[in-house]
Amino acid sequence: MLPSLGFWIKTAFLFLFRSGRSTAVLSLMLLTAVATLIFLSALAVGISDAMIRNSVSLYSGHISGFALPQALKRENLFVEGVTNVLKRLSRYGILSNEGRIETVVLIGIDPLEELKSAAIWKKTLKGKYLKGRESAVFLSRPLAEKLDVEPGEDLRFSSGPGAASTRFTVSGIYQTGIDQLDRSIAFCPLAVIPAGAETWSAAIFLEEGADPESVISIYHRALSEEYDFKSWAELMPDLKQLVDLNYISMGFVTVLVFGVVSLGIACAFVIFILKNLREYGIMKAMGATPGEMALLIVAEVILMNLAACFIGVLVGVLAVFVVGKTGIDLTAFTSHNRYFTVSAVIFPRLTFYSLGLPPALAFLGSLAAAIWPAVLVARRKAADVLRIV
Repeated sequence: MLPSLGFWIKTAFLFLFRSGRSTAVLSLMLLTAVATLIFLSALAVGISDAMIRNSVSLYSGHISGFALPQALKRENLFVEGVTNVLKRLSRYGILSNEGRIETVVLIGIDPLEELKSAAIWKKTLKGKYLKGRESAVFLSRPLAEKLDVEPGEDLRFSSGPGAASTRFTVSGIYQTGIDQLDRSIAFCPLAVIPAGAETWSAAIFLEEGADPESVISIYHRALSEEYDFKSWAELMPDLKQLVDLNYISMGFVTVLVFGVVSLGIACAFVIFILKNLREYGIMKAMGATPGEMALLIVAEVILMNLAACFIGVLVGVLAVFVVGKTGIDLTAFTSHNRYFTVSAVIFPRLTFYSLGLPPALAFLGSLAAAIWPAVLVARRKAADVLRIV
């Protein structure tokens, strides 16, 4: 069986080599489709990465911890895959300025640590970001407009009407374009936040590619099941759906493209076979069975597919590598998109999905494309073929 299989593979190679121009045209079509779809799939992954990166790096982190006890130290949350943990304290109260009052959530942060991971400081419109221990607040633009304050002016914060108040100076004003962060939120350094509840929250940032659910599992095993940690996917289900939709859409595009390519290959191979019909007829007259003739056609398609896919993968990977160095700036198209508030630069990234799906579908499509030509040759009788020729 093996020598026979080797013979037909060799014969298929000789057929392809002899019809060099036809083989080159078909291979180029397949090569171009594979390379293009590898790049587009990597770009789709890069867009998903950018949306996630923009959303988590602005403020929340990949994982958020809620109502954590003071006994739990920030250092205890540094496990494998974690790059930074930001500690935050929240106080509910009132900010006032000359008769104007607004209910707010005052969030105490460590400005130096925030600069390392969170990007909300990049959205500063006026003034400057917070410093270590200064008695200052960093306000959203809508809140500053309601209180009618500018950087350098003073405000007072109290936990409620009639309660003791603390004076703060407006350090800067920001605007993210995201309602949850621009509405009734103010920031101040941890060192000067008024005393209050004994719990704190955490924004946990992870390494590229780290799985938030795996890190949360480590926390529950090593610390306590009672601690409330949620991943970005739980807190931002709309973003999770967009990422999933991005992959599904790219999958549909890939299937449709290779459906068209496969049809083109099938039609081209029928023409290819008709051109070489005499040779196929002579082989059948010499005793080649219909199964062997079908094997010959399938072997031709597979050999051509493997060569074209190999080169296509190399071209696609090279394109991703070249573009991935500088990225693609989509600022002009995403200036009002909440998922690109920090940076609109897309970096294509190869994954098993982006690298494996196009050549796999190309291979399956080519096998499907080989059915029609194989049946055409296998069902023709040698006498009929030679009579046509």
